[in-house]
This record gives sequence, C-alpha cells and structure tokens, in this order.
Amino acid sequence: MSKICVAGGTGQVGREVVRQALAGGHQVAVLSRNPPAPETAGHEGGAEYFRGDVTTGEGLAAALAGADVVIDCLEGRAGKALKTFADGGARLLAAAQEAGVRTAVMLSIVNCDRSSLGYYKSKAAKEQAYGRSGLETLVVRATQFHSLLARVFAAGAKVRLIPVVKGARFQPIAPAEVAAALLEGALTAPSGERHRIRTVGGPEIIGMRELARTWQQASGARGRLVELPLPGGMGKYLRAGDNLATAERHGTQTFEGWLAMRADSL
Repeated sequence: MSKICVAGGTGQVGREVVRQALAGGHQVAVLSRNPPAPETAGHEGGAEYFRGDVTTGEGLAAALAGADVVIDCLEGRAGKALKTFADGGARLLAAAQEAGVRTAVMLSIVNCDRSSLGYYKSKAAKEQAYGRSGLETLVVRATQFHSLLARVFAAGAKVRLIPVVKGARFQPIAPAEVAAALLEGALTAPSGERHRIRTVGGPEIIGMRELARTWQQASGARGRLVELPLPGGMGKYLRAGDNLATAERHGTQTFEGWLAMRADSL
C-alpha cells in the first residue's frame, strides 16, 4: 500500500484517481483549494482532504506529509491561474521533494508543446518544470476527453447549431482511463530515469462530424451540423493532427460507449 497525494483531486480526472486509488487499498490525501465537506458531492469516503494553494504554498506540507507519490491533476484555464500554472507546479514539486516524496506524476495534453494556445503553452511550461525537478517525474499526455466534445456539441445545440471544425479529427478518451494511466505511472517502481513522458489516446480516431452525429443520436438533441473553419493556433493544431496519438491507443471506451453510459444525463 502506498500513500498518494492527489493535487487537484476534486476535478474531473482527479476524482477518478482518488476513487481508483482508494479501491486499490491505498491511502489518499487530496489537495484542493476548496475541499468538499464530508458527505457532499465530490467527497470520497476514505480520503483525507487538505486545503491548499500551489500559487502560495499554503497547505502543501500538510497534504504531502508521508506521501510516497504525488499525482498532479491541477488545472489553470484562465486569468491568474493560467499565468501562474507552471510556477505552481514548480512550487508543488519543491514541497514534494522536501517532504521526501519519491515520484511526481503530471497530467498534460498530447503535443501541447506544438500549440500556440495559451492553455496548451502553460501545460508545456509546466512539463519543463517537471523536467527540471530533482524528483523522478512522469508526464502523462492525454488526447481530448469524451466530455470535452460532449460539452461543445451541447453548447451549440442550445441554439440549434452544432459546430463541426472543418477537417478536424479526434481520438477522445475516457477520464477514468486517463486516471488509470496516472495511477499506474505513480505506482510503478522507480525506473532510474529521472524524467519521462508517456502519451495515452482513445481507442478510435473519428472525424468531428461523425462524433457530432453520434452525440445527437445518443442525446436526442436537435440542431443543424455547421462546418466551420477554425483560425489561430488551435485551428493549426487540429489541422496538423497534433491532437492525435495514432500509435498510442490505450483506451478501450469509445465515444459512443461513453455516451451510452450517460444516456440519462445528456
């Protein structure tokens, strides 16, 4: 049994990591800026929750005390959180090293270093911080989540215009399968290699139009599929296929299968 600190353990992937680690009999400490109260949504029984903030260092020592590994599922999507994302990662790593943690694992995005989008660039910068750390580190880069596409389609359906990026293909993966890859990396015996990058992708590569049709059929939502060009860094990233990991099809749950499991909530 290991003690695992999950930073960002209340987010989409972080909660999955916590659930799977507890199911495996591990001791789990969750670091969050806003920990959920016991017996409320987001609180996993058996985990210990700590209030902390990687931008200031508050609460890090307590959450990391006695931990063998730390799994970093933190996000910084906009504003100050985006600007301080890499620095926060470095602060978490320094605190982990001081606490005697042996391994740090970070959740990232496939080929984030090939995109000029601010969110992706922040991921790449944080990866570099992990590469400089004195700990043994692993970055797990994932393709886009099933839930991301579902949110995009649902937002468009509200105005009966479902967006399809011209020429875009996706290789979506289930958050639970990404969580499993993070946990596997955290629990693997030290390799002696100081810094590694692993990429995990979904089981199939499908055009966005077909994915939108699959979502419509599963959700019953009405709306016209509208093919649009996507300018800027994200458009270039998608056109180049940098969102794909064609040789790394680790997931087994398809988009259609993921939707079927959530039919009541679509």
